Formats: sequence, C-alpha cells, structure tokens
Amino acid sequence: MAHIFLVEDEERVAAFIKKALEENNHKVDLVRDGAEAIKQYAAKPYDLLILDITLPYLNGIEICRHIRKTDKETPILMLTALDSIDDKVKGLNTGADDYMVKPFHFKELLARIEALLRRKNIEPDSTIVLGEICLNTHNNTVERAGRKVTLTTKEYALLELLMRNPDKILTRQTIAFKVWGIDFDTGTNVVDVYMNYLRNKIEKGFTGKYIYTVIGKGYIFKTEPD
Repeated sequence: MAHIFLVEDEERVAAFIKKALEENNHKVDLVRDGAEAIKQYAAKPYDLLILDITLPYLNGIEICRHIRKTDKETPILMLTALDSIDDKVKGLNTGADDYMVKPFHFKELLARIEALLRRKNIEPDSTIVLGEICLNTHNNTVERAGRKVTLTTKEYALLELLMRNPDKILTRQTIAFKVWGIDFDTGTNVVDVYMNYLRNKIEKGFTGKYIYTVIGKGYIFKTEPD
C-alpha cells in the first residue's frame, strides 16, 4: 500500500481517482488547490504525488518546482488536460516523472503509478548504516560500533528520520510533523529535549559526534562525525 497525495480541483475526477485507488489498497489524501497542496505536502511524507496543472492559487508547474527544491525523490505524475508537446516538455523539465493527459483510462493510470512506485522502491531497506551506526527497521534496533543502543519509540523515530536524510538540515517544524504527526506551538522545546535524549544515548561512551545543531535552522545528521 502506498500513501498517495492527489491534487485535483475537478470534483468528479478527484472523487473517481480517490475511490478507485483506495479500492486498489492505496491510501489517498486529496486537496483541491495549489496553496493548500504546498502546505499539506510539507506536513507529511508521501510515496507519490498526482498533480493537476490547472489549479486555483498555484498551478501544478509551480507546485512541482517548489517541491523539487527540497525533494528530488518522491515520484510526481502530472495528470492534466493540457496535451501539447510544449506542455509535456515543460512539466517533465520542471521535475515531473510522468505526464498523463485527460481523459484517461484508470487501468493505464494505475499501471503508471505502480511503475513509478517500483522505481522508487517504497519498501525501504531493512538496514540503514551510516558510519558506526546501524539502524534495523524490521526489528527497530540500533547499534553503534557493534554495541546495542536502547531507544524509546520516539527516539528511534527521530534517529530514523535523521538517518534517512543524512547531511541535510531538518527544521524543528519538519521534525515535529514527521515524528509527532502534529503542528506544534513554536514555544515548545519538545524537539530539542528529545534530540538531547537521543544524542546522549548514541554519543555517550563513544568517540565522534553525528547530530549537530544548526543555529536558527534545526538539526543535521552528518555522515562523517567529528
């Protein structure tokens, strides 16, 4: 099952796609305008994005360009009535992985979605190894230099998020969305508190530091510890 983000303002088309994908065991979040799409996409991780081009507030080209600034991997399929060669070239050059013209047959749409998901390989590797740290996603265990590190559920989720985004600054808001699933009050220090818990567990008694604070921005997991 994939978690798919559908951005489509035509009510009948959106309802049809959402229902058909859910009947094929996918989870679908639907929004109908470009501004809301940007806001919601930043709040959750998705396996694939289906994007109309002609949308209220922000069009699909602008949305795709915005997403590709920070996310190079999530597959984007543009599904639109704009069918000229220039439209297709523009969409693909903006960062879309596929371009499909309305009207369409659902079987073809589903086949293209499944091809994009296979290419992305939405089932992550069971083991992530960066430097001395080994994280196993099948049994939720962590080792550093062969020594087991015991983490709470949230500490583990925090470490996994960092290790899936190595050498990339993650803001506190992004971390709160992806680990706690909520938009948090900027006055809270929950992210900083848990980051300190995690640092103590994976760094105490070892040589070298992996997690760094980037003042005014957030945190980064460096693949080459100091």
